Amino acid sequence: MKKIKLFILGLFRVYCREFKLVLHDPGVILFITFLPLVYPIIYSLIYNPEIVKEVPMVVIDDDRTPLSRELVRNLDACDQVWVRGYAADLPEARRAMDSHKCFAILEIPSGFERKVGRSETADAVMYCDMSLLLRYRGFLVATTEVMQAMGSELLAEDINALAPLAGTIVTGDLLPIENEPMGNIRGGFDSFIMPGVLILILHQCIVLAIGMIGGARREKSSLTGYNPHNNSRYVMGTMLGKSLCYFTLLIVPSIFMIHYVPMMFRFPMAGDIWQEMAFLLPMSFACFGLGFVFQAFVTERESVFVSWVVTSLIFLLLSGLIWPRYDMSPVWRALSDICPSSWAVEGFVKMNSNGASISQVGHEYLMLWILAVAWNAAGYCAQKWFMGLPKQSKETQTDRQTA
Repeated sequence: MKKIKLFILGLFRVYCREFKLVLHDPGVILFITFLPLVYPIIYSLIYNPEIVKEVPMVVIDDDRTPLSRELVRNLDACDQVWVRGYAADLPEARRAMDSHKCFAILEIPSGFERKVGRSETADAVMYCDMSLLLRYRGFLVATTEVMQAMGSELLAEDINALAPLAGTIVTGDLLPIENEPMGNIRGGFDSFIMPGVLILILHQCIVLAIGMIGGARREKSSLTGYNPHNNSRYVMGTMLGKSLCYFTLLIVPSIFMIHYVPMMFRFPMAGDIWQEMAFLLPMSFACFGLGFVFQAFVTERESVFVSWVVTSLIFLLLSGLIWPRYDMSPVWRALSDICPSSWAVEGFVKMNSNGASISQVGHEYLMLWILAVAWNAAGYCAQKWFMGLPKQSKETQTDRQTA
């Protein structure tokens, strides 16, 4: 009982003192509170609105036939394209694009209708500004759909000319395909990637904030204001007290990120917030353990900002958002498996976008708890042997006398 009481008293002292130290450290406050509140909004605004509409286009019509005019009318009727007008030649159209009066040029060559009438391939060339991929995607989708629709109509006319009764036999599409996106109804890039990026932001903020605290422990306390003797008698008590402090500080930013940011930008919100918070609990403690391991490699506070730039892209690649995890080589798949963010992104996207319950993401949830235990065990070893044994302060000796 005496050892248990000492453990609890030391843990509580570490918890309270860490609160005071964190609240007086602008760098740590930046990572724990400011970045989770500001970064999701900045990233979401980059791709807002998600779907571009009525983007201006200039047409060069060297054919000037009813078919070419029909092609232009059909393009102008699409939501993605607004045919601003015609240009006499390509240099005039380029000047309009250089002045940002348009973002695409459609060139219809001479003989376009004549080739179609002879059942030959008729090409129309589109030049697109690649400064924003969303515009390029809109132009590509619009031109592809219009060309396919016009090609189907022309083919039907040829069939009816050869066999007049064919139109009475086959009407419409025998096997219609309707695409209903479940997790991303709007079909936008922001709704696709941001739910996973939110988890990556939370993951990086936790790891790098704890890394910055580790760098402060190795610098002079007169310069950083951080007391390196904020330890209990036990290494595990010190880690647990600090982890509970960080977890308390992250409750409000986490709720803001996974609930209010999707609400503000109309991202998918099919999951239950309390189940999502319960799912992110083991991820948070796994990140705490990873942060304690990271402290062994941080010699000064400023090196954390370099680590932010280097590791952010790596964790994004390993998360499976832009590179499917099932298509990774065994080495990269193994690295992805030991990253808490990879399992958290996979499970959170299923819950947030597709409405899965925590029991339906049981495999990801179990893996996060395994990583939480593994990384905290590794953090224990790093704190005990690389960061040095915790030095007992006067408060620790007072705890022993009190117990």
